Amino acid sequence: MTFGEQPAYLRVAGDLRKKIVDGSLPPHTRLPSQARIREEYGVSDTVALEARKVLMAEGLVEGRSGSGTYVRERPVPRRVARSGYRPDSGATPFRQEQADFAVRGTWESHSRQVEAGGAIAERLAIQPGDRVMCTNYVYRDGGEAMMLSTSWEPLAVTGRTPVMLPEEGPLGGMGVVERMAAIDVIVDNVTEEVGARPGLAEELLALGGVPGHVVVVIQRTFYASGRPVETADVVVPADRYRIAYHLPVK
Repeated sequence: MTFGEQPAYLRVAGDLRKKIVDGSLPPHTRLPSQARIREEYGVSDTVALEARKVLMAEGLVEGRSGSGTYVRERPVPRRVARSGYRPDSGATPFRQEQADFAVRGTWESHSRQVEAGGAIAERLAIQPGDRVMCTNYVYRDGGEAMMLSTSWEPLAVTGRTPVMLPEEGPLGGMGVVERMAAIDVIVDNVTEEVGARPGLAEELLALGGVPGHVVVVIQRTFYASGRPVETADVVVPADRYRIAYHLPVK
């Protein structure tokens, strides 16, 4: 294979993808059968099968038991607004993760004490095995799960304080900045790193996705005088949402 050439299955998948994108194969249309692909493109059964697998992994088509493979409805992406600005008060967890004040949403959460693994310990600048408060969130917009988040806070900072449990106590449900300020920990910086990967099975189950779907992962960390006081992984389905950042100009 010379430089620039694509394997046959990718060329077939690319042509079928183009037809799906331009509407030649509209949503709910049955994808050509494996035999039809083989005849139309002059390829083997193996190539035809691999091309169909590519489209399925990309989330463009879905299999229906006993019926065949069909073009999926393509959702119109909605916006998840992010901002370096954090309100001084009233910053609920949903508002902390979705900075668009026109959006109204709800969240569910569950907290538990765990030992920090190596990766989380590094992000929090603590030792592996140190105790942290781990909180899992599901954020909903109009009843639809739109975002997941898992946060970790070192108990060396919040342990035995009124804000040890993010969703309980006098400041339960407030944002990280306000909760930390209540124990004289002043958050002065926040970083976010954005990446993408295939969604984990449990993530896709919660978000209503299918195996192979890609998720956007935002790795966020709050700092107080250079010390990490909270870190979190925010997971958003890439086919339904776009991440929009509003950054202040200094």
